Amino acid sequence: MSEETTERIYTINLGKVMLSPTNQRAKRAINMIRTFASKHMKSESVKIEEEISHLVWERGIRHPPRKIRVKLSKDDDGNILVSKYQEERKAGEEKPKKDAKKTEEKKAAEEKPKEEKKAEEKPKPEVTAEEKPKKDAKKTEEKKAAEEKPKEEKKAEEKPKPEGKKAEEKSTKEEKKPEKAAKKPKE
Repeated sequence: MSEETTERIYTINLGKVMLSPTNQRAKRAINMIRTFASKHMKSESVKIEEEISHLVWERGIRHPPRKIRVKLSKDDDGNILVSKYQEERKAGEEKPKKDAKKTEEKKAAEEKPKEEKKAEEKPKPEVTAEEKPKKDAKKTEEKKAAEEKPKEEKKAEEKPKPEGKKAEEKSTKEEKKPEKAAKKPKE
């Protein structure tokens, strides 16, 4: 007998797990991994490593991962072993990290403005306890004045005029009233 093993790497989509009830999702994810392995490797005896089980159950029964990367290996007897895929990196093939360059630039940019701000800062005069109530009183007066202005503007706005003969009579009466009020202060 030859001892050949077939190894394949798959990303298993576990999105359909979310269709099951929340208290059965991790169980269904394990079953989906098992059926996926038997379908693609064409054998019924499937062994799932403990590490894969820990990955699925890591966030609890209700929140399994959406997808998982696995390595399926099949031996001569037809047994399938599902294990976690660990990417093999060669020593010569290291990717340059873009994030490292960005972080260095950000740090340099942050240091420059901080130094400029420190030079521009002036010592603030100390506020005594007597000055604080005066400032608070001014602020409250300004707020009250700001609130009163919109109220006066609302009163000044004209109401929409209803249509018809009655509307015309009402509008003429309203026009006469302000004229009388304007004459009284003159006297």
